[in-house]
Amino acid sequence: MNLEKHKNNILENGFTIFRDIFSEEDIDKISDHIQNIDTSKETFRKSEDLFAIRQFLKEIPGINELIFNDKIKAIIKEIFGEKYFVVKSIYFDKPEKSNWYVAYHQDLTISVDKKLQLENFGPWTTKQNQFAVQPPLNILENIFTIRIHLDDTDEHNGALKVVPKSHAKGIYRPETIDWNMETEEICNVEKGGIMIMKPLLLHGSNRTTNGKKRRVIHIEFSDRELPEGLNWAERMN
Repeated sequence: MNLEKHKNNILENGFTIFRDIFSEEDIDKISDHIQNIDTSKETFRKSEDLFAIRQFLKEIPGINELIFNDKIKAIIKEIFGEKYFVVKSIYFDKPEKSNWYVAYHQDLTISVDKKLQLENFGPWTTKQNQFAVQPPLNILENIFTIRIHLDDTDEHNGALKVVPKSHAKGIYRPETIDWNMETEEICNVEKGGIMIMKPLLLHGSNRTTNGKKRRVIHIEFSDRELPEGLNWAERMN
């Protein structure tokens, strides 16, 4: 793993892709863990189009040891730094029949434990007792997201499409993208690979056309403390 090269990719383009971080056996173990859970809780979302688990690392007992293998730990330490901790985790399963399309967007909110009147924090949303808020830009700029791919993902089954370098342009409204200036890149990731991205990178995904699954574990990391009285909802060292 040439970590320096990957670090530069993230800095310059807002993302990078690693192959073979998890073996076939690792993926099977993770999949088995997810299969054997009680899905009746509020943090689970089930529809024909999507199966999602919010607060994934908290909800699935024993999953942390499988996720945080030596390779992932080395990547976090070298690329993010010593002080980073988990602030959010979600599992997405877009079933074969799902025709889920996601328009270009940035990830602009963080999950917190309560709603407070704070300068430069807002707007606020609440979903099933989960508070989310748009924080100041410097907090968003310091977040890293790791996307672990449990299936091969390419342009035919909804791979992420991104606008390289858009992470460095602050809040970037998708309707203002000038395609004469910007390019689009499809991020194909093989099963067992990971993609690391900055949440301010403009990203979206097209509909699946080949009827293949696309399961992804999405984990966000920060090294920032929030203002007094406000805490990261899913903080985990």
